[in-house]
Order: sequence, then structure tokens, then C-alpha cells
Amino acid sequence: MTTAVATAVRVRPITLNAAGITLSALLGTPAGPARGTILALHGAGMSAAYFHGLADPGTSLLRLGAQLGMTVLALDRPGYGHSAAHLPDGQYLADQAATVAAAVRDFADRYPVGAGLVVLGHSFGGKVALTLAGGGAVPDLLGLDISGCGHRYAVPDADLPGAGAGRTRVASWGPLGLYPPSTFRESRTVVAPLPARETEEAGRWPRTFRELAPAVRVPVRFTFAEYEPWWRHDPETLADLRSHLGAAPRVSTERQVHAGHNISLGRTARSYHLRVIGFVEELIAVRGI
Repeated sequence: MTTAVATAVRVRPITLNAAGITLSALLGTPAGPARGTILALHGAGMSAAYFHGLADPGTSLLRLGAQLGMTVLALDRPGYGHSAAHLPDGQYLADQAATVAAAVRDFADRYPVGAGLVVLGHSFGGKVALTLAGGGAVPDLLGLDISGCGHRYAVPDADLPGAGAGRTRVASWGPLGLYPPSTFRESRTVVAPLPARETEEAGRWPRTFRELAPAVRVPVRFTFAEYEPWWRHDPETLADLRSHLGAAPRVSTERQVHAGHNISLGRTARSYHLRVIGFVEELIAVRGI
């Protein structure tokens, strides 16, 4: 990557009209035409800045993706960022998926998306990604890339995060040594209050997943961190996860070594993001055949 190309990469804040709801976002654009677009959806109690971590520039998906020819749109989901005042309780999954889909349509009307769109969802963002795919409301959807989200919790419902002021819940991130030294000092730019409707959805997710999974008809890649505390990811559970997605042409489950739940903020973020971009490139290649 030459210096000229690297400096031409742009990461900037934008807003999108989601059927009357204004959503904020961070947008990374390549120096030339976009090969494809990655829609990045953050987890509960986070923000779009999760994908553009300040603790180490090497953790930024927006910067890396743009350097490798991808447009990366990291959206503040409904109830976060600009929409937090308008939607203080957030939205339930179905409504949130509809709002995000409207924002994507506005984005596609204003920006080139290249060969198509891949939704990258982390944690609760993975639930939104699966709901989006099942609804069929996103144009040119190539596939889903999901991390930190499964279908069977590894903790009792009583231990799931509660609504309210953003807390880092350090114990849930995994060993602190997995993250750059200034990660938790910079976390104020990443964490956000957790809307009440998302906490209500959390306990229902295992049942919701079983209901919506058969409608997913695009390739799906799941990544679980080596030190993932929230989700079961043993071989039997992963086999059962794949079995529910029978209509998807391809379902893969992978593990990111030396990573905690918040993979995109950790020391192995670049390794993970390169795999995400590789998956997008595969989907683009398949579409061209």
C-alpha cells in the first residue's frame, strides 16, 4: 500500500435518512471505485466507533477496508448516536432491522456500493444482521459475517447485560492482555447506554433465532473468539447452529485465537478483519461467475 493510496482513504461521519429517523454513521471510502460495501453493525452498549478503535490504528476496520478497496459503513444502530434522543429505549429486532434496511436504501441512493453488500454484525449487531437477511429488504445482499453472536447462551439469563448507562463490563471482554494498553482508557468513545428494548430481546433470542434462521438464504460466516464468555461454541453447539440455517448456500463457523468477545478492538483485530475482507472478496468472485 503506497503512501498516496493510504492518505487518500477517508473516514468521516455521515447521517442517513431511515424512513424519517436520522441515523449517524462512520464511513470509510477507498481512493478508487469500491469493490463492495461492508455494513458494520455494533453490539449492545457500543457504538459505530467499535469498528474504528482509537487505541491502535491497526484495529480499525474502516481504515483497513478502505485501503483494500472496500467501502465500510459503520452504523450507529437505532437508539445509539444521533437517534438516541429520538429512540431512548431503542427498537425491537424487527423494527430495528426495518430501520437499518431503510438507512441502507438511502445510502445506496447516494453512494456507490460496488458489487454488493455484506453485513458484518457483532454481538447484538449479529442478531440484527440475521433478521435483515431473513426479511429480504436489503438490496444486493451478498452475505453475512457475524462475530460474538451464537444461538445458545453460555450464561444464565440473569447474567445478561441490563439496560442503562454504558459499562465496559471488563470481565466480559476476556483477558485484558488481549487488547492494546489504552483500550479501556479510550473506551468512552466506544461504549454507550444500552437501550431497554435490546435487553428485553436478549432472553428471547434462542427462540427468535430458530424462527428466523430458515429464511436466511445468503452465505453466513460465524466467528467466535477463543475467550468468548457469552456464547457456547463447542462442536455440538456449532453443528446445531449450522443445521438451523438449511436454506443458506454456505454456513461456516470459525474461531479467532488470542481474542476476547470484542474481537474488533483486540490485538488480533487486523487478522480478523483481513478474514472478513477475504470473505467479502470470495462472495464478490462467486457473484461474478
